[in-house]
Amino acid sequence: MQPAAPAVDVAASRHPVVAVVGPTATGKSDLGVQLALALDGEVVGADAAQLYRGMDIGTAKLTTAQRRGVPHHQLDVLDVREEASLAAYQQAARADVTAIRSRGRVPVVVGGSGLYVRALLDRLEIPPTDPEVRARWEGELAERGVEALHEELARRDPDAAARIERRNGRRVVRALEVVELTGRPFSATLPTRDLLEPTVLLGLRADREVLDRRIADRAARMWADGLLAEVRGLEAAGLRAGRTASRAVGYAQALRQLDGELGEQEAVEDTAAATRRLARRQQSWFGPDPRVVWLDHDDPALLERALGVVARAAGTAG
Repeated sequence: MQPAAPAVDVAASRHPVVAVVGPTATGKSDLGVQLALALDGEVVGADAAQLYRGMDIGTAKLTTAQRRGVPHHQLDVLDVREEASLAAYQQAARADVTAIRSRGRVPVVVGGSGLYVRALLDRLEIPPTDPEVRARWEGELAERGVEALHEELARRDPDAAARIERRNGRRVVRALEVVELTGRPFSATLPTRDLLEPTVLLGLRADREVLDRRIADRAARMWADGLLAEVRGLEAAGLRAGRTASRAVGYAQALRQLDGELGEQEAVEDTAAATRRLARRQQSWFGPDPRVVWLDHDDPALLERALGVVARAAGTAG
């Protein structure tokens, strides 16, 4: 364990927001708690899966004891039957930051869901949605396939198509929905690197081989810690009806195991593979952002280095 570091001596009202981002399995949650303790802060989560009550083991959600008395916001705010909404998250999380400021404390944002981080920290317009239009495009996705819909998007909004992975059917559907509803390119609503207020972005990195081992270990530990029992309980609470929650990495595989489609080892391996793909997407999202200061996840002086970056930024802000 790293030694405790002194709090940065800057008034919270003018202290920059601190955000810990990067790929999954790099230790963001633990560093977030340490920073909050050192800075007299509170954590605001930016992990879409951790919004759900009861989804604990598969999301690596910190236990109450692991939070060490630090208040955490945007955890356990949704029922598994509810669909996560970026617009609702943006409104609630920004209100959390304002409330933390009003208490004279420092907001510490922690998470790897890139769009959620950007929705909270950057100027980002959330376009409208319409269930009927969405359902129609989802029907097109089921009938024609993601490749055909991606080509449709390329005709209507080439910039958006170039920025959305061809296999990401959900994002393709959302882009086509927005184009239809607004008459504007979906790409016009994509986030820009324009922070709402001074913010320090700390990224945790690990070599690919190391990260892959950590991911494999995490997947195996999820099953050892009782993920299947957790999913059985959530199934009774309506998990299968939840469009977002039921697709979360680990939960989708556990449901397939319960259905007899996968054996346990297959479910673990499939979860690890899906998590590796998630980590690559997270790196692709955060990696090109020049505002992120990257730190090694296993640096023995990680907390001190992180606080040094924050102190320099706070001094500039002040």
